[in-house]
Amino acid sequence: MSIVQQGAPRRRALLLIAAGLGLLTTFGVVACRSQPEPSFGGPSVAAASSTPPAAVPEVEVRKGALPTSATDVAPARLRIPDLDLDAAVSAVGIDRKTGDFAVPPSVDRVGWYRYGPGFTAEAGSIVIAGHVDSAEQGKGAFFRLGALSRGDRITLADQAGSTREFRVVARERYSKTRIPLDRYFARDGEARLTLITCGGPFDATTGHYRDNVVVTATAVR
Repeated sequence: MSIVQQGAPRRRALLLIAAGLGLLTTFGVVACRSQPEPSFGGPSVAAASSTPPAAVPEVEVRKGALPTSATDVAPARLRIPDLDLDAAVSAVGIDRKTGDFAVPPSVDRVGWYRYGPGFTAEAGSIVIAGHVDSAEQGKGAFFRLGALSRGDRITLADQAGSTREFRVVARERYSKTRIPLDRYFARDGEARLTLITCGGPFDATTGHYRDNVVVTATAVR
């Protein structure tokens, strides 16, 4: 999944999802459902983002440049009871060789994008990405991400054991060329957790899943 190095045009930075998150293997389709559940909750995501619904007065969107280092507490574990998921979280950035989002190679771990909001963020999107599967390692941490429903609980914890609760408000699926990246990588708007993986049909010729599955959860106050 591609992400720009510091100082390059922002549009390239917003292509980080387009290359995909799964381990790209011709056998991946065996371990990944080709048809995730239908999307839901689009308006909820729009309301949480920095771009409000049409009925709400517009507010300034401040994009800014990527910070040079993390300024927030790193999450350490991600727990989703409805998926029986308890995964370690690694702070990741950019793979210097490929320019991709450096999702941890071990499929049972997930990666927090350390150049965006972190564990203690009061605004913006805390982005965590994970593999859906691997021919060599089997099902990934986010293999069943597309099965989450509105209201499902997600817990984020830091190294000290402090926790933060979120509730799912949306699950959406996009073609990788059409995902609204400004919304999901925003650093303003309501504090929320964004989980991303691959989904949809698998193309054995290209070695890519066609879509991205995105789950949005808002912080429980």
